[in-house]
Amino acid sequence: MKRIILYACISMLPLSYAAAEGYQVNIQSTKQAGMGHVGTAMKLGAESMHFNPAGLGFLEKEVDLSLGVAGIFSTAKYSSLDGTYKHESDNDPSTPLYAYAGFKIYDNFSAGVSLTTPYGSAMNWGKNWKGSHLIQNISLKAFSLQPTLSYRPFDRLSIGAGLMVMFGNFSLSRALFSSSDMADLAALMPPLAPYAEKYKNTTPVYAELSGDAGVRLGYNIGAMFDVTDQFTVGVSYRSKVMMNVGEGTAKVFYANETELKPILGAMIPALDEGTLEAELPLPSNFNIGATYKPNEKWLLSGELQFVGWGAYKNLDVEFSPESLSQYNISAPKNYENTIIYRLGAQYALTHRFDLRLGAYYDESPVKSDFLNPETPSMDKLGLTTGFSFRPTDSFSVDLAFNYVTGFGRKGSYTDKATLTQQPRKFEGDYDVNAFTVALGLAYTF
Repeated sequence: MKRIILYACISMLPLSYAAAEGYQVNIQSTKQAGMGHVGTAMKLGAESMHFNPAGLGFLEKEVDLSLGVAGIFSTAKYSSLDGTYKHESDNDPSTPLYAYAGFKIYDNFSAGVSLTTPYGSAMNWGKNWKGSHLIQNISLKAFSLQPTLSYRPFDRLSIGAGLMVMFGNFSLSRALFSSSDMADLAALMPPLAPYAEKYKNTTPVYAELSGDAGVRLGYNIGAMFDVTDQFTVGVSYRSKVMMNVGEGTAKVFYANETELKPILGAMIPALDEGTLEAELPLPSNFNIGATYKPNEKWLLSGELQFVGWGAYKNLDVEFSPESLSQYNISAPKNYENTIIYRLGAQYALTHRFDLRLGAYYDESPVKSDFLNPETPSMDKLGLTTGFSFRPTDSFSVDLAFNYVTGFGRKGSYTDKATLTQQPRKFEGDYDVNAFTVALGLAYTF
């Protein structure tokens, strides 16, 4: 019994919140956020370190500095298939940030360092909704510190490489014993029927987990080539990184400890007496793009981003001390590789003012029979716009807006009922949307 409850809690560890359109954050430049997040074949100065480190080799000034922050305001909606139950998430804004510093060492050699948040998200369904046995709320932040070098062996060709130093943290809350579990218990023990009625709309017992992801290393490499003065192509690859959550901790909470602990306490595993360790991949990204500049005012760019979610087959969790090892878990995920299609345009309205537009289509890696409110994943369409204003030739203020809408999706997720251990399917219709506003500042000298 304790193993089933423990499995129900841990199998949705927040690092499994890995939908390409949700967990992977693409807002690593305000300028590029206005252009559909293209950048693989664009000379972005210091900001190239994320999109294609080869672009750093085309620095025009000796020093290129850039920083910014975004606010992501997202909402997820759930509806039962018969339409009798509807629920909406209450998410706190996510605030990814970035900072870049690039330096031109020689005419053909540049170096730099960046701090970005390429992964991170938040989802809050509330403590007492009907899917609390799968997820109540999660929050995750992952950071990448990347020193980078770029070299131009020829005027038109640049290559670059960066070392990704990844780290982060998470928190998660979900029911250990749900209101439906209480109803099952009352069916087995009729004297407990008043408790089932009392807690029919309340989660009796839930757990909060938190932990830090230790430092792991990856790499980012790329090449960029000017085919002509107007046409540029680029390719880049960010490696998979195996993140490890070591010594995560948990706390158990009762809706009414005095009343419920004597009844349920013997069935709840001692989560707060041990630690957990889990490992899973942050996916690789292979990007190929092209940029065309028909005249001095217009710039057009498009690219394909291949995301290696297929590496995420299972979530394995191990427990310490040895007395808890009997609860070790291997949960199947079976994600699929995806492609993101991106287009962006920039128009120089004046010498000091640039306008931007963009769009992208993002595929979901999650199969319909693995669709969970912890990852309400679906194909999405993003529409973007933005602008830059340069009060001086060296200083730029950037602003971008991004609206993402999901293509509503039906799906289900099956786990085991806590008491009966019979398959329990949670199915429904999901929809998501998000709005992002980003602010950036850039300075060169």
